[in-house]
Amino acid sequence: MAMIESARVIVGVNGSLSSLAAVHRAVEEAARLGAVLVPVAAWNGGEAERLRPLPELEHAAHRMMDTVFEQAFGGYPDGVVIRPVVVRSEPGPALAAVADRPTDLLVLGAGRRSRLQHVLHGSVARYCRAHTRCRIVVVSPSELLESLEVSVRSGAPMPRLSGRAAAWARPASAPAR
Repeated sequence: MAMIESARVIVGVNGSLSSLAAVHRAVEEAARLGAVLVPVAAWNGGEAERLRPLPELEHAAHRMMDTVFEQAFGGYPDGVVIRPVVVRSEPGPALAAVADRPTDLLVLGAGRRSRLQHVLHGSVARYCRAHTRCRIVVVSPSELLESLEVSVRSGAPMPRLSGRAAAWARPASAPAR
């Protein structure tokens, strides 16, 4: 009997504001689809690798991933199966290697980079578009900020930092409905 592969939502995690926006969107998509969430933290220490032991660099990448989920949700959200991946690689190749199924959904943050950074590192989204067969969603940090701003202005429910992605709380200043 063949094992049925579950749907996966892969998200790039690097600690930036665009990464937080991507994580929010990826958790929403994973919950909506009943998919496994695969956050990927790719690290390539360059010069730092020569000065610090490899296990220390890998541990720092795991801590960064924990911090992103702490900032986004108050911890890893309940109700979503999460299989984190930390890999020593450039982000584009690492994400393309993980998002290797046509049924995957890859969620990326649209970071803002200087021209020099873009020339030196290229575009992760462009790399992934060229090297994956799955759907890709690129999320701007402004989408997260707009969502939170609308919630505050309208009194709509806002995500509560409880570790539950699906849990919502009304702002204290909002009237009960």
